[in-house]
Amino acid sequence: MLGTLLQSTLDTLIMVFFSSFFAVIFGLPLGIFLFITQRDSLLPMPKTNKVLGTIVNVVRSFPFIILIVLLLPLSRLLIGTSIGVGAAIISLSTAAIPFIARMFEGALGEINKGLIEAAISMGANKFTIVKMILLETLPSLIHVFVIAVISIIGYSAMAGAVGAGGLGDLAIRIGYQSNQPDVMLYTVLVIIAMVQIIQSIGDFITKRLRKYR
Repeated sequence: MLGTLLQSTLDTLIMVFFSSFFAVIFGLPLGIFLFITQRDSLLPMPKTNKVLGTIVNVVRSFPFIILIVLLLPLSRLLIGTSIGVGAAIISLSTAAIPFIARMFEGALGEINKGLIEAAISMGANKFTIVKMILLETLPSLIHVFVIAVISIIGYSAMAGAVGAGGLGDLAIRIGYQSNQPDVMLYTVLVIIAMVQIIQSIGDFITKRLRKYR
């Protein structure tokens, strides 16, 4: 039993790590673009912003369990299977990208507009200004990232319902369907521990960054 629990925990950690990685790789540029194309922002493109924002909202509105089913053909196309950790990473990343993009957009919006105006008045180019914004809002961006990772952990548990593996699969297949409540309890405790550890690390980093700004 311990070996099964450890393997399921490892599968969940793999899903969460790679899904979070891809969510940041694609979600941060998307969030930046949504921010800078707002009306009265660095690169105002209100129509483009509205269209892209609508697409992001549509994807975000899908319940995750339905999104997994819709992405089964994509998983088969990319990795040749619709079950397992690899397929779950595709679904988790797709669900997390628009979610984290919106949150990054909100975090970037916390920047003091006076700093942007000062940078523009000094002749800084847009790339330099975006870099400055990222540095100034870094604590908020990390806070957003931690929230996203914790959400992905919850999503990964739901992914277990469709054969993704991990702690969610263990809890449903053995804990619930085989009527072993102790197994379900163990998986819940592991998930709680993961969330607490990640939240604590995120809070520590955020506080340190805000202290030394």
